[in-house]
Amino acid sequence: MVERNGTMIEIIGTLKIPEDEVSFTFSRSSGPGGQNVNKVNSRVTLWFDVDGSPSLSNIQKNRIRQKLANRINNDGVLQVVSMRYRTQRGNREDALQRFAALLANALTVDPVRKKTKIPRGVRNKRLQMKKIRSKLKAVRAKKEWT
Repeated sequence: MVERNGTMIEIIGTLKIPEDEVSFTFSRSSGPGGQNVNKVNSRVTLWFDVDGSPSLSNIQKNRIRQKLANRINNDGVLQVVSMRYRTQRGNREDALQRFAALLANALTVDPVRKKTKIPRGVRNKRLQMKKIRSKLKAVRAKKEWT
């Protein structure tokens, strides 16, 4: 659930983006709505200018550009489309939730993998099992068919 304190969209604990940094466009949806689909603009497209956002640091902008490259156009604008619900309000809330989740996922830093050494006992056991398996196959292969 997106928490909106006043007009702020909370992404992660320390990062909040003012709602006036995102804009919405509405169009006809191919999603649910019955006959209403042909006359109501219920599809919502959320636009967020990543490059022009004063709320993000340069490091955050770079990380978002790298992880969400397929959703950002050449002008540096992120696009999130929602047409899951029948109403504009429902799709608008869904788009905001997906936007917050995308940014939160893009901004989380993956932990650095620590290289570990395989223990000697584990390595020896694996080699022993390989030897047993190869002997078994060798025994099977030496049958003479007469």
